[in-house]
Amino acid sequence: MAEAVKQEIDARGSACPGPLMELIRGIKASSVGDAVAVLSSDPGSNKDIPDWVDKIGYELVSNEDHGEYHRFVVRKTK
Repeated sequence: MAEAVKQEIDARGSACPGPLMELIRGIKASSVGDAVAVLSSDPGSNKDIPDWVDKIGYELVSNEDHGEYHRFVVRKTK
């Protein structure tokens, strides 16, 4: 079953750390339990976003490779 995403942020074309900053802004504005997706074409996001999610203690629901970009879905857990 696909994750219900509350907000999807298109950060394609934004250089590191732009996609992560956009994700943080979206997560801060969301409620506990909400899932936020961010689209990133920056290769640095493949490390930065999972590392940040792990550090902050949220859940990385998915990391999908779409060739030209990745789609990360993160759930706010606290």
